[in-house]
Amino acid sequence: QVQLQESGPGLVKPSQTLSLTCTVSGGSITTAKYYWSWIRQPPGKGLEWIGYIGFAGDSYYHPSLKSRTSISRDTSKNQFTLQLSSVTPEDTAVYYCALTNGVVVVSPQRLTDFISWGQGTQVTVSS
Repeated sequence: QVQLQESGPGLVKPSQTLSLTCTVSGGSITTAKYYWSWIRQPPGKGLEWIGYIGFAGDSYYHPSLKSRTSISRDTSKNQFTLQLSSVTPEDTAVYYCALTNGVVVVSPQRLTDFISWGQGTQVTVSS
């Protein structure tokens, strides 16, 4: 079973760059048809898809976040990383990394829309 674990700072100052890493175990991030996503849930709101990096290294981002988002990977460490620049308090959320097989879920309703996901990490943007 593929397991994911998010890591990174829990507090980021406004205008800085949020950086989170997802470490994958039990499977390779280069496995064919696997798509590795970052999603978030702001307080009191639903899930929001941020973007993905695919098994071939391709990436795609939510149009509203595209100008501030970068997702990269380190295949030697079996990790992928989210960087979100110029953060504001509106970026405060629980951030999850998640896996789908063969499809990309761009409008997730619940975590079970993914075949595996991390426990989530709270990120607060505040000075």
